Amino acid sequence: MYFAYGEKETEYLRQKDKRLGEVIEKIGHIYRKTDTDLFSSVIHHIIGQQISTKAQATIWQRMQNTFGTVTAGKIAITNENELQGFGMTFRKAEYIIDFSQKVQDGSFDLDGIRQKTNEEAIAALSALKGIGAWTAEMILLFCLERPDVFSFDDLAIQRGLRMVYHHRKIDRKLFEKYRRRFSPYCSVASLYLWAVAGGAVENMRDYAPKRKRVTAH
Repeated sequence: MYFAYGEKETEYLRQKDKRLGEVIEKIGHIYRKTDTDLFSSVIHHIIGQQISTKAQATIWQRMQNTFGTVTAGKIAITNENELQGFGMTFRKAEYIIDFSQKVQDGSFDLDGIRQKTNEEAIAALSALKGIGAWTAEMILLFCLERPDVFSFDDLAIQRGLRMVYHHRKIDRKLFEKYRRRFSPYCSVASLYLWAVAGGAVENMRDYAPKRKRVTAH
């Protein structure tokens, strides 16, 4: 499945912002895969921290080969060493077992996340070990498919903003200006800013000041 959006969202963003509208026109529709299973999405994001997408997929496939369908019950009765054997760090294994046990014993209401506001869901997910605000925001966007997610902590979104609007730096105040402009469709704006940051539009550069080279003496 892909993140669902259409003409309503893109037309709104075009009307609100001419530059972003030009980017949308050049790139066209973006197909970004989603994972609508909240349990596996949380585990995916814990596994994927600071490793490549390919490595993340390999670890997840190994878990599926062993467990079949990966459930809280199956992981809750395993141990850190077994999970580490799939290729993840011992710390990530601890986080995944802790999360699975909380889902299993009901101390973490997984289904209840879907009924929460963005702010409430981010707070609840961030309370889990191994889940920070940025990871929680990505879960909201790529699992819950919330339409209005815009992450200040996402360096690629900041890079996309610098490239589209020729800023040297994105501080919180400037970021909030764009959040207000793109809302209630910040998630779609995020997709296009990620694409720009990844080089989807030719002849767009990052206006961040270049770091001074330090020469050894």
